[in-house]
Amino acid sequence: MNRQALLQTAKAYLAHAEAGTIQQMTKHYEVPADHYVDEDPWQQEVDLIFKRLPLMLATTAELPNAHDYKAMTVLCGPVLITRGENGAVRAFFFNVCSHSGAQIMQEGRVSSQRFTCPYYAWSYNHDGELIGVFAERDFGEGDRTCYSLRPPPCLERSGLIWVHLDPNPSLSIDDFLCGYDQMLQGFGFEDWHYFDTQMVEGPNWKIAYDGYLDIYHLPILHKETFGSNFPHHANYYPFGPHQRVSGPNPSLLNYEQIDEEEWPLDALMGGVWTIFPHISIAGFDGGGGGVLLSQLFPVTSPSKSVTISHYLLRNTPDDAASQSAEEQFEFLRYVVEQEDYATGMSQQVALASGARKMVTFGKNEGGGGRFHAWVDQLFETSDGELASLFQEQADPIAQMLDRTNEGES
Repeated sequence: MNRQALLQTAKAYLAHAEAGTIQQMTKHYEVPADHYVDEDPWQQEVDLIFKRLPLMLATTAELPNAHDYKAMTVLCGPVLITRGENGAVRAFFFNVCSHSGAQIMQEGRVSSQRFTCPYYAWSYNHDGELIGVFAERDFGEGDRTCYSLRPPPCLERSGLIWVHLDPNPSLSIDDFLCGYDQMLQGFGFEDWHYFDTQMVEGPNWKIAYDGYLDIYHLPILHKETFGSNFPHHANYYPFGPHQRVSGPNPSLLNYEQIDEEEWPLDALMGGVWTIFPHISIAGFDGGGGGVLLSQLFPVTSPSKSVTISHYLLRNTPDDAASQSAEEQFEFLRYVVEQEDYATGMSQQVALASGARKMVTFGKNEGGGGRFHAWVDQLFETSDGELASLFQEQADPIAQMLDRTNEGES
Protein backbone atom coordinates (compact mmCIF):
# COMPACT_ATOMS: atom_id res chain seq x y z
CA MET A 1 0.00 0.00 0.00
CA ASN A 2 1.29 3.47 -0.89
CA ARG A 3 0.46 5.19 2.39
CA GLN A 4 2.69 8.14 1.52
CA ALA A 5 0.62 8.89 -1.58
CA LEU A 6 -2.57 8.56 0.47
CA LEU A 7 -1.17 11.04 3.00
CA GLN A 8 -0.21 13.49 0.27
CA THR A 9 -3.72 13.34 -1.12
CA ALA A 10 -5.23 13.80 2.34
CA LYS A 11 -3.07 16.86 2.94
CA ALA A 12 -4.22 18.27 -0.38
CA TYR A 13 -7.82 17.70 0.74
CA LEU A 14 -7.02 19.43 4.02
CA ALA A 15 -5.46 22.43 2.29
CA HIS A 16 -8.54 22.87 0.14
CA ALA A 17 -10.84 22.53 3.16
CA GLU A 18 -8.91 25.20 5.07
CA ALA A 19 -8.75 27.60 2.11
CA GLY A 20 -12.31 26.99 0.95
CA THR A 21 -11.08 26.17 -2.56
CA ILE A 22 -11.36 23.35 -5.08
CA GLN A 23 -9.32 22.28 -8.08
CA GLN A 24 -10.32 24.00 -11.29
CA MET A 25 -9.35 23.52 -14.91
CA THR A 26 -8.18 26.68 -16.62
CA LYS A 27 -10.93 26.37 -19.22
CA HIS A 28 -14.06 24.44 -20.06
CA TYR A 29 -13.77 21.08 -21.80
CA GLU A 30 -16.21 20.32 -24.59
CA VAL A 31 -17.27 16.97 -26.03
CA PRO A 32 -19.19 16.77 -29.33
CA ALA A 33 -22.75 15.69 -28.62
CA ASP A 34 -22.63 13.13 -31.42
CA HIS A 35 -19.93 11.26 -29.47
CA TYR A 36 -22.72 10.16 -27.15
CA VAL A 37 -25.17 9.04 -29.83
CA ASP A 38 -23.45 8.09 -33.10
CA GLU A 39 -22.43 4.58 -34.09
CA ASP A 40 -18.90 5.35 -35.34
CA PRO A 41 -17.41 6.84 -32.12
CA TRP A 42 -19.22 4.21 -30.09
CA GLN A 43 -17.66 1.40 -32.12
CA GLN A 44 -14.24 3.02 -31.71
CA GLU A 45 -14.77 3.06 -27.96
CA VAL A 46 -15.57 -0.65 -27.96
CA ASP A 47 -12.62 -1.55 -30.19
CA LEU A 48 -9.94 0.88 -28.99
CA ILE A 49 -10.80 1.02 -25.28
CA PHE A 50 -12.78 -1.96 -24.02
CA LYS A 51 -11.10 -4.51 -26.27
CA ARG A 52 -7.57 -3.08 -25.89
CA LEU A 53 -7.37 -2.23 -22.18
CA PRO A 54 -7.62 -4.54 -19.17
CA LEU A 55 -11.07 -4.58 -17.60
CA MET A 56 -11.79 -5.14 -13.90
CA LEU A 57 -14.21 -8.06 -14.17
CA ALA A 58 -14.32 -9.69 -10.73
CA THR A 59 -13.42 -9.35 -7.07
CA THR A 60 -11.56 -11.74 -4.81
CA ALA A 61 -14.67 -11.83 -2.61
CA GLU A 62 -16.62 -13.45 -5.45
CA LEU A 63 -14.10 -16.30 -5.83
CA PRO A 64 -12.69 -16.86 -2.35
CA ASN A 65 -12.02 -20.60 -2.60
CA ALA A 66 -10.32 -23.10 -4.89
CA HIS A 67 -12.65 -24.33 -7.67
CA ASP A 68 -14.84 -21.20 -7.48
CA TYR A 69 -15.69 -19.65 -10.82
CA LYS A 70 -17.58 -16.71 -12.29
CA ALA A 71 -19.13 -16.80 -15.76
CA MET A 72 -20.31 -13.55 -17.33
CA THR A 73 -20.89 -11.86 -20.68
CA VAL A 74 -18.71 -8.91 -21.67
CA LEU A 75 -19.32 -7.06 -24.96
CA CYS A 76 -21.45 -9.98 -26.18
CA GLY A 77 -18.65 -12.46 -25.43
CA PRO A 78 -18.77 -15.12 -22.68
CA VAL A 79 -15.94 -14.92 -20.13
CA LEU A 80 -15.00 -17.54 -17.51
CA ILE A 81 -12.91 -16.56 -14.46
CA THR A 82 -11.71 -19.35 -12.17
CA ARG A 83 -9.65 -20.02 -9.07
CA GLY A 84 -7.58 -23.18 -9.42
CA GLU A 85 -6.44 -25.79 -6.93
CA ASN A 86 -3.33 -23.73 -6.13
CA GLY A 87 -5.35 -20.57 -5.48
CA ALA A 88 -4.28 -18.82 -8.69
CA VAL A 89 -6.90 -17.02 -10.75
CA ARG A 90 -7.23 -17.54 -14.50
CA ALA A 91 -9.64 -16.24 -17.10
CA PHE A 92 -10.83 -17.74 -20.36
CA PHE A 93 -12.17 -15.60 -23.14
CA PHE A 94 -14.12 -17.25 -24.51
CA ASN A 95 -16.17 -19.50 -22.22
CA VAL A 96 -16.74 -21.67 -25.30
CA CYS A 97 -16.23 -25.37 -25.89
CA SER A 98 -13.38 -26.17 -28.29
CA HIS A 99 -15.48 -28.91 -29.89
CA SER A 100 -18.97 -27.57 -30.49
CA GLY A 101 -18.59 -23.85 -29.81
CA ALA A 102 -21.32 -24.08 -27.17
CA GLN A 103 -21.07 -21.96 -24.02
CA ILE A 104 -19.58 -24.22 -21.38
CA MET A 105 -20.78 -22.72 -18.10
CA GLN A 106 -23.90 -20.63 -17.65
CA GLU A 107 -23.63 -17.16 -16.14
CA GLY A 108 -23.27 -16.97 -12.38
CA ARG A 109 -20.90 -17.78 -9.51
CA VAL A 110 -20.60 -21.43 -8.44
CA SER A 111 -17.96 -23.93 -7.32
CA SER A 112 -17.08 -26.87 -9.55
CA GLN A 113 -14.20 -29.33 -9.84
CA ARG A 114 -14.40 -29.21 -13.64
CA PHE A 115 -16.17 -27.37 -16.44
CA THR A 116 -18.41 -29.58 -18.57
CA CYS A 117 -20.05 -28.49 -21.79
CA PRO A 118 -23.82 -29.19 -21.67
CA TYR A 119 -23.90 -30.14 -25.37
CA TYR A 120 -21.44 -33.07 -25.71
CA ALA A 121 -20.00 -33.25 -22.18
CA TRP A 122 -16.45 -32.33 -23.12
CA SER A 123 -14.86 -31.22 -19.85
CA TYR A 124 -11.99 -28.94 -18.79
CA ASN A 125 -10.06 -28.33 -15.58
CA HIS A 126 -9.40 -24.95 -13.97
CA ASP A 127 -6.25 -24.56 -16.04
CA GLY A 128 -8.34 -24.82 -19.19
CA GLU A 129 -6.96 -28.22 -20.12
CA LEU A 130 -9.28 -30.65 -21.90
CA ILE A 131 -9.60 -33.59 -19.48
CA GLY A 132 -12.65 -35.46 -20.76
CA VAL A 133 -14.07 -36.36 -24.18
CA PHE A 134 -17.38 -38.18 -24.32
CA ALA A 135 -17.07 -41.49 -26.26
CA GLU A 136 -13.53 -40.57 -27.27
CA ARG A 137 -12.97 -43.87 -29.12
CA ASP A 138 -15.95 -43.13 -31.33
CA PHE A 139 -15.03 -39.47 -31.80
CA GLY A 140 -11.45 -40.31 -32.66
CA GLU A 141 -8.45 -39.80 -30.44
CA GLY A 142 -6.30 -36.70 -30.98
CA ASP A 143 -3.98 -34.26 -29.28
CA ARG A 144 -6.05 -32.86 -26.42
CA THR A 145 -3.71 -29.90 -25.97
CA CYS A 146 -5.01 -28.54 -29.27
CA TYR A 147 -8.44 -28.21 -27.66
CA SER A 148 -7.41 -26.45 -24.43
CA LEU A 149 -9.12 -23.20 -23.51
CA ARG A 150 -6.85 -20.23 -24.20
CA PRO A 151 -6.34 -17.85 -21.26
CA PRO A 152 -5.81 -14.13 -21.91
CA PRO A 153 -3.70 -12.11 -19.43
CA CYS A 154 -5.31 -11.96 -15.99
CA LEU A 155 -4.13 -10.32 -12.76
CA GLU A 156 -5.48 -10.47 -9.21
CA ARG A 157 -4.30 -7.61 -7.05
CA SER A 158 -5.68 -5.55 -4.17
CA GLY A 159 -8.67 -7.90 -3.99
CA LEU A 160 -9.67 -7.10 -7.60
CA ILE A 161 -9.27 -9.12 -10.80
CA TRP A 162 -8.38 -7.61 -14.17
CA VAL A 163 -8.72 -9.46 -17.49
CA HIS A 164 -7.60 -8.60 -21.02
CA LEU A 165 -10.08 -9.48 -23.75
CA ASP A 166 -7.14 -9.41 -26.16
CA PRO A 167 -5.07 -12.64 -25.85
CA ASN A 168 -1.98 -10.82 -27.15
CA PRO A 169 -2.24 -7.27 -25.80
CA SER A 170 0.28 -4.53 -26.39
CA LEU A 171 -0.29 -3.09 -22.91
CA SER A 172 0.50 -4.95 -19.68
CA ILE A 173 -1.96 -4.81 -16.79
CA ASP A 174 0.81 -3.43 -14.54
CA ASP A 175 1.50 -0.53 -16.91
CA PHE A 176 -2.23 0.11 -17.25
CA LEU A 177 -2.68 0.43 -13.46
CA CYS A 178 -0.09 3.24 -13.16
CA GLY A 179 0.43 2.36 -9.47
CA TYR A 180 -3.25 2.89 -8.67
CA ASP A 181 -3.55 -0.65 -7.32
CA GLN A 182 -1.18 0.37 -4.50
CA MET A 183 -3.72 3.01 -3.48
CA LEU A 184 -6.62 0.56 -3.68
CA GLN A 185 -4.78 -1.79 -1.32
CA GLY A 186 -5.90 0.54 1.47
CA PHE A 187 -9.38 -1.00 1.30
CA GLY A 188 -8.08 -4.51 2.05
CA PHE A 189 -10.62 -6.03 -0.35
CA GLU A 190 -8.79 -9.37 -0.18
CA ASP A 191 -10.63 -10.11 3.07
CA TRP A 192 -14.03 -8.55 2.37
CA HIS A 193 -17.37 -10.36 2.16
CA TYR A 194 -19.41 -10.57 -1.04
CA PHE A 195 -23.03 -9.69 -0.24
CA ASP A 196 -25.07 -9.31 -3.44
CA THR A 197 -25.17 -8.25 -7.10
CA GLN A 198 -27.77 -6.43 -9.16
CA MET A 199 -27.99 -5.25 -12.76
CA VAL A 200 -29.41 -1.97 -14.06
CA GLU A 201 -29.91 -0.97 -17.70
CA GLY A 202 -28.84 2.55 -18.59
CA PRO A 203 -28.11 5.08 -21.33
CA ASN A 204 -24.92 5.49 -23.38
CA TRP A 205 -22.06 4.23 -21.22
CA LYS A 206 -20.31 7.62 -21.18
CA ILE A 207 -23.46 9.45 -20.09
CA ALA A 208 -23.73 6.97 -17.24
CA TYR A 209 -20.03 7.18 -16.37
CA ASP A 210 -20.05 10.99 -16.38
CA GLY A 211 -22.32 10.76 -13.34
CA TYR A 212 -19.91 8.54 -11.42
CA LEU A 213 -17.18 11.13 -11.90
CA ASP A 214 -19.31 14.06 -10.84
CA ILE A 215 -20.31 15.64 -7.52
CA TYR A 216 -21.62 18.90 -9.02
CA HIS A 217 -25.09 17.35 -9.55
CA LEU A 218 -25.55 15.72 -6.14
CA PRO A 219 -27.50 18.47 -4.30
CA ILE A 220 -29.74 19.00 -7.34
CA LEU A 221 -30.62 15.65 -8.92
CA HIS A 222 -30.55 13.78 -5.60
CA LYS A 223 -32.05 16.46 -3.38
CA GLU A 224 -35.00 14.24 -2.38
CA THR A 225 -32.91 11.19 -1.49
CA PHE A 226 -29.50 12.08 -0.09
CA GLY A 227 -27.92 14.94 -2.05
CA SER A 228 -29.20 17.83 0.06
CA ASN A 229 -26.56 16.95 2.65
CA PHE A 230 -23.69 17.12 0.15
CA PRO A 231 -21.78 20.11 -1.21
CA HIS A 232 -21.33 20.39 -4.96
CA HIS A 233 -17.54 20.73 -4.72
CA ALA A 234 -15.07 18.07 -5.89
CA ASN A 235 -11.36 17.49 -6.18
CA TYR A 236 -9.82 14.92 -8.53
CA TYR A 237 -6.60 13.01 -7.93
CA PRO A 238 -5.37 11.02 -10.96
CA PHE A 239 -3.15 8.01 -11.46
CA GLY A 240 -2.90 7.85 -15.23
CA PRO A 241 -6.53 7.65 -16.42
CA HIS A 242 -7.84 6.43 -13.05
CA GLN A 243 -9.27 9.03 -10.68
CA ARG A 244 -10.19 9.45 -7.06
CA VAL A 245 -13.07 11.89 -6.59
CA SER A 246 -13.90 13.71 -3.36
CA GLY A 247 -15.08 17.03 -2.04
CA PRO A 248 -13.00 19.06 0.43
CA ASN A 249 -12.95 17.00 3.61
CA PRO A 250 -13.32 19.10 6.79
CA SER A 251 -13.14 15.94 8.96
CA LEU A 252 -9.40 15.83 8.27
CA LEU A 253 -9.10 18.94 10.45
CA ASN A 254 -9.49 16.53 13.37
CA TYR A 255 -6.10 15.02 12.56
CA GLU A 256 -4.17 18.19 11.84
CA GLN A 257 -2.38 18.18 15.21
CA ILE A 258 -1.72 14.43 15.16
CA ASP A 259 1.41 12.82 13.75
CA GLU A 260 0.72 11.77 10.15
CA GLU A 261 1.68 8.19 10.88
CA GLU A 262 -1.26 8.01 13.28
CA TRP A 263 -3.88 9.20 10.80
CA PRO A 264 -6.40 6.33 10.53
CA LEU A 265 -6.54 4.50 7.22
CA ASP A 266 -10.30 4.98 6.89
CA ALA A 267 -9.78 8.74 6.88
CA LEU A 268 -7.30 8.38 4.01
CA MET A 269 -9.61 6.25 1.83
CA GLY A 270 -12.68 8.49 1.53
CA GLY A 271 -14.31 9.53 -1.72
CA VAL A 272 -15.22 7.71 -4.91
CA TRP A 273 -12.50 5.65 -6.58
CA THR A 274 -12.86 5.15 -10.32
CA ILE A 275 -10.91 2.71 -12.50
CA PHE A 276 -10.78 3.61 -16.18
CA PRO A 277 -12.78 3.03 -18.25
CA HIS A 278 -15.78 1.62 -16.39
CA ILE A 279 -15.47 1.07 -12.62
CA SER A 280 -16.71 3.11 -9.65
CA ILE A 281 -16.13 2.24 -5.97
CA ALA A 282 -18.04 4.23 -3.36
CA GLY A 283 -18.31 3.61 0.38
CA PHE A 284 -21.56 3.35 2.37
CA ASP A 285 -22.56 2.57 5.96
CA GLY A 286 -25.23 -0.10 5.33
CA GLY A 287 -24.26 -3.51 6.67
CA GLY A 288 -21.68 -2.17 9.07
CA GLY A 289 -19.56 -0.64 6.34
CA GLY A 290 -19.47 -1.58 2.67
CA VAL A 291 -18.83 -0.39 -0.85
CA LEU A 292 -20.91 -0.24 -3.98
CA LEU A 293 -18.62 -1.48 -6.75
CA SER A 294 -20.17 -0.74 -10.14
CA GLN A 295 -19.06 -2.21 -13.48
CA LEU A 296 -20.37 -0.26 -16.48
CA PHE A 297 -20.42 -1.85 -19.95
CA PRO A 298 -21.57 -0.75 -23.40
CA VAL A 299 -23.85 -3.35 -24.92
CA THR A 300 -25.45 -3.49 -28.38
CA SER A 301 -25.76 0.16 -29.44
CA PRO A 302 -24.67 3.69 -28.48
CA SER A 303 -27.94 4.30 -26.64
CA LYS A 304 -27.65 1.36 -24.24
CA SER A 305 -25.43 0.21 -21.40
CA VAL A 306 -25.65 -2.14 -18.48
CA THR A 307 -24.27 -1.64 -14.99
CA ILE A 308 -23.49 -4.62 -12.76
CA SER A 309 -23.30 -3.43 -9.16
CA HIS A 310 -21.81 -5.46 -6.32
CA TYR A 311 -22.23 -4.73 -2.63
CA LEU A 312 -19.20 -5.81 -0.64
CA LEU A 313 -19.03 -5.74 3.16
CA ARG A 314 -15.98 -5.22 5.31
CA ASN A 315 -17.07 -8.07 7.61
CA THR A 316 -19.27 -11.14 7.38
CA PRO A 317 -22.68 -9.80 8.47
CA ASP A 318 -24.98 -11.06 11.19
CA ASP A 319 -28.76 -10.94 10.66
CA ALA A 320 -29.07 -7.26 11.59
CA ALA A 321 -26.16 -6.24 9.36
CA SER A 322 -27.58 -8.29 6.47
CA GLN A 323 -30.91 -6.48 6.79
CA SER A 324 -29.12 -3.14 6.87
CA ALA A 325 -27.03 -4.06 3.82
CA GLU A 326 -30.10 -5.20 1.90
CA GLU A 327 -31.88 -1.91 2.60
CA GLN A 328 -28.79 0.08 1.59
CA PHE A 329 -28.39 -1.87 -1.64
CA GLU A 330 -32.06 -1.45 -2.57
CA PHE A 331 -31.87 2.28 -1.86
CA LEU A 332 -28.81 2.62 -4.09
CA ARG A 333 -30.61 0.78 -6.88
CA TYR A 334 -33.45 3.28 -6.67
CA VAL A 335 -31.06 6.24 -6.79
CA VAL A 336 -29.13 4.89 -9.77
CA GLU A 337 -32.12 3.59 -11.74
CA GLN A 338 -34.78 6.21 -11.01
CA GLU A 339 -32.61 9.31 -10.66
CA ASP A 340 -29.24 8.95 -12.42
CA TYR A 341 -30.12 6.64 -15.29
CA ALA A 342 -33.65 7.95 -15.85
CA THR A 343 -32.14 11.41 -16.27
CA GLY A 344 -29.38 9.96 -18.45
CA MET A 345 -31.88 8.30 -20.78
CA SER A 346 -33.77 11.55 -21.25
CA GLN A 347 -30.42 13.26 -21.88
CA GLN A 348 -29.71 10.60 -24.51
CA VAL A 349 -32.93 11.49 -26.36
CA ALA A 350 -32.21 15.21 -26.10
CA LEU A 351 -28.67 14.86 -27.47
CA ALA A 352 -29.88 12.67 -30.34
CA SER A 353 -32.22 15.48 -31.41
CA GLY A 354 -29.24 17.59 -32.46
CA ALA A 355 -30.37 20.53 -30.33
CA ARG A 356 -26.87 20.91 -28.88
CA LYS A 357 -23.59 20.42 -30.71
CA MET A 358 -21.42 20.21 -27.60
CA VAL A 359 -21.61 18.94 -24.02
CA THR A 360 -19.64 21.25 -21.73
CA PHE A 361 -17.66 20.35 -18.63
CA GLY A 362 -17.04 23.33 -16.37
CA LYS A 363 -13.78 24.32 -14.74
CA ASN A 364 -15.02 22.54 -11.62
CA GLU A 365 -15.72 19.29 -13.51
CA GLY A 366 -12.17 18.12 -14.06
CA GLY A 367 -13.10 14.46 -13.64
CA GLY A 368 -15.36 14.41 -16.67
CA GLY A 369 -12.97 16.53 -18.72
CA ARG A 370 -10.05 14.26 -17.90
CA PHE A 371 -12.05 11.11 -18.66
CA HIS A 372 -13.09 12.34 -22.10
CA ALA A 373 -9.57 13.56 -22.84
CA TRP A 374 -8.31 10.02 -22.25
CA VAL A 375 -11.03 8.62 -24.51
CA ASP A 376 -9.97 11.04 -27.25
CA GLN A 377 -6.29 10.30 -26.70
CA LEU A 378 -6.83 6.55 -26.99
CA PHE A 379 -8.54 7.07 -30.33
CA GLU A 380 -5.27 8.58 -31.56
CA THR A 381 -2.90 6.05 -29.95
CA SER A 382 -1.75 3.05 -31.95
CA ASP A 383 -1.19 -0.36 -30.40
CA GLY A 384 2.55 0.18 -30.53
CA GLU A 385 2.29 3.45 -28.62
CA LEU A 386 -0.03 2.26 -25.86
CA ALA A 387 2.66 1.15 -23.41
CA SER A 388 4.62 4.40 -23.67
CA LEU A 389 1.42 6.43 -23.15
CA PHE A 390 0.82 4.73 -19.81
CA GLN A 391 4.49 4.61 -18.80
CA GLU A 392 5.19 8.31 -19.24
CA GLN A 393 6.04 10.04 -15.97
CA ALA A 394 4.67 13.37 -17.13
CA ASP A 395 0.99 12.70 -17.82
CA PRO A 396 0.23 14.11 -21.30
CA ILE A 397 -3.49 14.21 -20.57
CA ALA A 398 -3.02 16.29 -17.43
CA GLN A 399 -0.80 18.65 -19.40
CA MET A 400 -3.40 18.95 -22.15
CA LEU A 401 -6.11 19.86 -19.63
CA ASP A 402 -3.79 22.02 -17.54
CA ARG A 403 -6.00 21.15 -14.58
CA THR A 404 -3.62 21.88 -11.75
CA ASN A 405 -4.75 25.45 -11.01
CA GLU A 406 -6.75 26.06 -7.88
CA GLY A 407 -9.70 28.44 -7.79
CA GLU A 408 -12.18 29.49 -5.20
CA SER A 409 -15.27 27.37 -4.78
